[in-house]
Amino acid sequence: MAQLIRMPRLSDSMEEGELLAWHKKVGDAVSVGDLLAEIQTDKAGMDFESPEEGFLLHIGIPAGGKLLVGAPLAVIGKAGEAFENLLGGSAVTKATAPIASAPVTTAAAVVETVETHSTARIFSSPLAREIAKQQNISLSAVKGSGDNGRIVRRDVEEMLQKAPQTPAPVVEKTPEVVAKTVAAPVAEGRFTDKPLSTMRKIIAQRLTDSKQTAPHFYLTAEIDMEKAMATRTQINALAAPTKISFNDMIVKAVAAALKKHPVINSSWMGDKIREHQDVHVGVAVAIADGLIVPVVRDADKKSLSQINSEVRELAGRAKEMRLKSDEISGSTFTISNLGMFEVEEFTAIINPPNACILAVGAILQKAIVKNGALAVGNRMRVTLSCDHRVVDGASGAQFLQTLKSILEEPIRLII
Repeated sequence: MAQLIRMPRLSDSMEEGELLAWHKKVGDAVSVGDLLAEIQTDKAGMDFESPEEGFLLHIGIPAGGKLLVGAPLAVIGKAGEAFENLLGGSAVTKATAPIASAPVTTAAAVVETVETHSTARIFSSPLAREIAKQQNISLSAVKGSGDNGRIVRRDVEEMLQKAPQTPAPVVEKTPEVVAKTVAAPVAEGRFTDKPLSTMRKIIAQRLTDSKQTAPHFYLTAEIDMEKAMATRTQINALAAPTKISFNDMIVKAVAAALKKHPVINSSWMGDKIREHQDVHVGVAVAIADGLIVPVVRDADKKSLSQINSEVRELAGRAKEMRLKSDEISGSTFTISNLGMFEVEEFTAIINPPNACILAVGAILQKAIVKNGALAVGNRMRVTLSCDHRVVDGASGAQFLQTLKSILEEPIRLII
């Protein structure tokens, strides 16, 4: 019996998905787990595997189109099977199993055949396609260096470096235009308007909602990182080739502190506060067009080396926009670390539905008073953004005290 496949909800906040590419065409045989399509959610481009076995009878939208979650995406069933009733009686033509001597000729198949001819056989990452689209580059001219010749971000960027640079279009403002925009003045002169990507639109919407609905307050603490630096050096000397980062130590320390302060590991649910028993730490990763937060699950139960391996692997796939839905959803707390960019201190907007987010600055050498005398110390500033509906000032301060005590005696991370 033919099965209707609907646009899946691939992240907890996804409302619609953009179809980046089909990996099967109408008439193809499909097995459970086969890569059916790539879908751009509000957080990342994701592979969508077939939940059914049979033949792909119908495609509801071509590559480049968008569908709301739950809308008809495809139909899978037996070759030649009728499926019109699944689509609400819309006029469609049945597809047939592929025949070597004759191509499928249904209307849906024609759309898919054109798409296959132009892009589907050019295997590329969603990020590579997005950059190529923005720079007006044909992927057929790009040589892929990924697995099985797959085109990835670096391939497109290398081609851009080799290609002659074309100046971006410049829009000159005339006196007439200036006169018409008096009510909403903008800076005069030359400018370039860049269209918003799906990810940037969602980031703007979600963070605006967070800032407007969650009453934020901020607590900052300064942590002595002398012992953490020494401990990291010792660990890396013994655990080569694994190189533990300060971020790994912070993730582990945060997870340990969250176990002691469950109110920080909570979510506002409208009519109740949900204290999570599991500690799933989201780690913000910057990508070409925004920010994505892969999740280290059960971080309190993992060693530093396990956290290091997982964060490296997740961050690498995040930058290629190849994360799965369960790898970017379900966080109970988030860390945003800009220390590697030499940012001393900043505040971060809470990542819903978390109640808190920790902003981590750089480790800096500075003059301190130690044992009544001036000395040089290595200090790191962290700022906890809290949702005041869930967390009070004292609770946030106690969490920071625990985090500070762990990082200042880091032997507690490995015992």
